[in-house]
Amino acid sequence: MRPHIWPILPELTMSKFKLFTVGFTKKNAETFFGTLKRFGIVKLIDIRLNNVSQLAGFTKKDDLVYFLKQICGCDYVHEPFLAPTKEILDAYKKKEITWPEYEKRFNDLLISRRVNALISPSELHMACLLCSEPTPEKCHRRLVAEFFKNSFEDIEIIHL
Repeated sequence: MRPHIWPILPELTMSKFKLFTVGFTKKNAETFFGTLKRFGIVKLIDIRLNNVSQLAGFTKKDDLVYFLKQICGCDYVHEPFLAPTKEILDAYKKKEITWPEYEKRFNDLLISRRVNALISPSELHMACLLCSEPTPEKCHRRLVAEFFKNSFEDIEIIHL
């Protein structure tokens, strides 16, 4: 008699890893945390260079850790290796480089840091990349998400 083999559930083999992104600017705390909770985010990955700025409001590191756990039952991790260098960021902010040049430099930085070897797709599932920009179009969180999507199979990006 053959040993019983548990079937692989189709939803596990056919579904994608879901990676979310969010910016906190132009959102109040109710909208921000309500959105994370509604989408079932299990881990917020803070990819900001500076996560303790007074301008961060309710997303300052120590406050954010508390709010995430209490409101969303969500974990928090700060991953500055997924942030641009101060030099790249300042050059873009000062209009010394264009957005396409920023994208190129930042993507080169992600490659040189070998970020796809430091994080697995399963660690990204139902996680959310956090940055400050209100929309993903000209934000490094979109570039990080796309980098992971290009590095791993079956990653679906959802911008909140």
